[in-house]
Amino acid sequence: MDPIAVAPVTGGGPQISLWHLLFQASWPVFIVMIGLALASVWCWAIIFEKFYAVRKMNAANDRFETTFWSGQSLEDLFNAMSNRATTGLSAIFVAAMQEWKRSQGSAMRAGFAGVQKRIEKVMDVAIQKEMGGLESRLLFLATVGSAGPFVGLFGTVWGIMTSFQGIANSQNTNLAVVAPGIAEALFATAIGLVAAIPATIFYNMYSADAAKIGMRLENFADEFSAIISRQLDERV
Repeated sequence: MDPIAVAPVTGGGPQISLWHLLFQASWPVFIVMIGLALASVWCWAIIFEKFYAVRKMNAANDRFETTFWSGQSLEDLFNAMSNRATTGLSAIFVAAMQEWKRSQGSAMRAGFAGVQKRIEKVMDVAIQKEMGGLESRLLFLATVGSAGPFVGLFGTVWGIMTSFQGIANSQNTNLAVVAPGIAEALFATAIGLVAAIPATIFYNMYSADAAKIGMRLENFADEFSAIISRQLDERV
């Protein structure tokens, strides 16, 4: 009996790489992929920026609270803080003390009515400014997290439609004809998920961090307002 000849196993055609799927995609799918990739890069830039911003504000608040409750006089603390950049609690304190300085002359002439309300209003504005800077660009993370999968799904639907059109035109259902279009379509969905999943996770995390910082700022404003009220009562 003659031996059976075994043919060597060779590749079944050209390999499909991610770069091939990207640059060979139809224009609508290509635009979707590039847009989602750019959105993902911008999301990661925001994520790193907010990571350092939250850490910086928490550290600054810890240092200020330690100094504020150490027993140092408000005048000395204000003089030390007014000549440096302030953020978080220190910014609220400086804004309140500046309004207190501006109101002292009129308060001595017309009484202390309205002084505390003005100081509280100034502190509220300072809190809004601090929170506005901390929460800026978080809306972009929320938008990418919610819309990213749907944009990727649009690319997937378009890619599958293109694949079916190619099958109809060639009248060939061979897997080698169908696979590139299906892979291109699924790649669009994958990019959408890669952009959306980190955006959603870090949006929720930084929203919770911002809420905690906002509560801390409001609590300090209430405590400092009580201190100002006691000092005003002593001067009446």
